Amino acid sequence: MNFAYSPRVEALRQQLQAFMDDHIVPRIGAWHAEVAAGQYPVSFMEDLKALAREEGLWNLFLPSLGEDEPGTGLSNLEYAPLAEIMGRVHWASEVFNCNAPDTGNMELLHLFATPEQRQRWLEPLLNGEIRSAFAMTEPDVPSSDATNIQTLIRRDGDDYVINGRKWFITNASHPNCRLLIVMGKTDPDAETHQQQSMILVPFDTPGVELVRNIPVMNHIAPEGHSELLLRNVRVPASNLLGREGDGFMMAQARLGPGRIHHCMRSIGMAELALELMVERCQERKAFGKYLQQYSNVADWIAESRIEIEQARLLVLKTAWMIDEVGAKAARKEISMIKALVPRMHTSVVDRAIQVYGAMGLTPDTPLADMWTGGRALRFADGPDQVHLRSIAKMEIKASEASRGATAAYLTPPGRH
Repeated sequence: MNFAYSPRVEALRQQLQAFMDDHIVPRIGAWHAEVAAGQYPVSFMEDLKALAREEGLWNLFLPSLGEDEPGTGLSNLEYAPLAEIMGRVHWASEVFNCNAPDTGNMELLHLFATPEQRQRWLEPLLNGEIRSAFAMTEPDVPSSDATNIQTLIRRDGDDYVINGRKWFITNASHPNCRLLIVMGKTDPDAETHQQQSMILVPFDTPGVELVRNIPVMNHIAPEGHSELLLRNVRVPASNLLGREGDGFMMAQARLGPGRIHHCMRSIGMAELALELMVERCQERKAFGKYLQQYSNVADWIAESRIEIEQARLLVLKTAWMIDEVGAKAARKEISMIKALVPRMHTSVVDRAIQVYGAMGLTPDTPLADMWTGGRALRFADGPDQVHLRSIAKMEIKASEASRGATAAYLTPPGRH
């Protein structure tokens, strides 16, 4: 495994960092001001997107991007350092058309859509003309196990009729959200992992109700983590994505790259938090000494650097594995980074908040928002406990072939 940046990636890193420095970071205050005033999307987003596309910083995330499709398709390993840079500002990914959940939805459509579905939905998503949402999670069941999904997708002649309730649906409150990819059950009596299907639902279909934009840790995201009610929503049978019963398989295909993208951006936020902490402790004095002179603060800096580097290396290894052997074969590594990185993220940000004192709790720094995002990420795409359980099961299964081999390392009683 070689994680050194290729000349192409290094050039893109420098180009992307310059774009961030010149066009995004100076607008952080304006973004917050416009959103606080009720303007969303912000007035300058489309201009930034046009500029990014013009500079070739567009659709960087999709390895299978066709030559006739807009963007710069990179491998997961190549994309990782770029996603990390974007992650430093939570709304930056949209500028480069690399924002979740649109990235995962584009991957799904790229893999499974019919030519007609690609033309209607994938092309405008690749062009950044519309936004989309992925509607899987439900309030009444533990949705980290997708077999629990209760939403019903029933065939009725040439249509499907959908009934169910979804929540924490990212992007559903975005004014430009035009498409829902809804996961539900087409055959509750089928084998457990073949009951589910996915279907494409235009957002303006009768029966789709946006119930509320759910605050997360009392923080409201303008794009929404929303609750939806689907009541007798009727769409043509041609809107089925893939085949009936393939929903669980497609969800797994979507979640692998989605999880690693979250982790890449999360490392960028942790890196920024560490930079802010280092700056603050060199300029702030307490009891006659700079904060950096206190051993506990110095330890926080060192521990944060160690933890970020460990997490980054595991993310890069996982990206390399997805590129080389596919997401299915890398599922243990995907679970490991998903359990590790958000906890590292919140730990580093928490230390930075402590160094900033009360200011770290205010909107005067990005730390409170970054902490909230990191804490929420411990649920997004599966809670920690689900990933830890999966890792343990894979470790135990891998030990079966050599079970008992460790006995040679034990010293029986009486042989000491």
